[in-house]
Amino acid sequence: MNPILKANTSILPLPAVLQTAELTVERYTPDHKTKWDAFVQTAKNGTFLFERDYMEYHADRFDDYSLMVFNGKELIALLPGNLNADGTVVSHGGLTYGGLILSRSVNLMKTLVFFRASLCHLFEQGIAKLYYSQIPSFYCTLSNDDMAFVLFLLKARLRQRDASVVINQANRLPFRKGRKSEISKARRFGVRLTEEVDFSPFWEKVLIPRLARRYGVSPVHTLKEMTHLASKFPENIKQFSAYFGGQIVAGATIYEMPGVAHTQYLGVSALGKRTGALDYLMDWLIDERYKHKQYFDFGTCKKNDQCSLNYGLLNWKEGFGGRCYSHDFYEIATENYLRLEHP
Repeated sequence: MNPILKANTSILPLPAVLQTAELTVERYTPDHKTKWDAFVQTAKNGTFLFERDYMEYHADRFDDYSLMVFNGKELIALLPGNLNADGTVVSHGGLTYGGLILSRSVNLMKTLVFFRASLCHLFEQGIAKLYYSQIPSFYCTLSNDDMAFVLFLLKARLRQRDASVVINQANRLPFRKGRKSEISKARRFGVRLTEEVDFSPFWEKVLIPRLARRYGVSPVHTLKEMTHLASKFPENIKQFSAYFGGQIVAGATIYEMPGVAHTQYLGVSALGKRTGALDYLMDWLIDERYKHKQYFDFGTCKKNDQCSLNYGLLNWKEGFGGRCYSHDFYEIATENYLRLEHP
């Protein structure tokens, strides 16, 4: 190991832009929780998924290997991550996305330096590969394309590209005819929409049966986990449901970010399909409940094999005016930190 490294800390020579103090990289420890969360809440590409209470709901399944980059005592960047059994690090295997979290003031030069420091730390710790999930651009309050350029310089290998279907509320496309007819049908049937505190009706009567019957899978989150997360983030995690004749027939679990409403889970029963309940719910969420958000994110349209599209689901989501935004996943050799030469 490099003799200038401390335990869990890498020290690098700095370019003139950051010569006010030593740049260090440390693994996250619980005593940094307050500082970590405060940084996420003001970062240009931070969402509540990066706060520790969310990241750690499944701590028993992921060996945390998150990094914190300091300039002296000042926290300047975060890299959420977990360590795999094969010795690789993922940013982050238990989250929809990961990546280097940066403050609003950070420019390309600083992004390059901060990520170089993170990779150098991993390399010095004997970790050969970092699997990096780039946070989709529409979640960022300022441009995050600095990282796209850094990944290019690193010769990062694109491993996977997902298609997220997203509505830009400022530049809306009209609903297709088929969606409009389903919405009108639901109104004629008297489908009732409501926001709920209890997630169990949707989970137990719609979501779990629907996923099991149609795809042979279970929700990523158990009802207990989702209830726990909603108690920790009541302003961010919401449940909306559609009822017909007193029976729940459709629902949507929404993750709210400052500029984005994301459909974490959608589900509809057979009766809900016959009554147009889910289309009616989507119409209300897009046109009323979240019309003030910049983006309405339907999420991806992958099949269970993760490598092909569910065209029926894609067609349904695009019927509301959604269009594709890419979500990229990369493999980075940590030794390539040397490609990020200091300016």
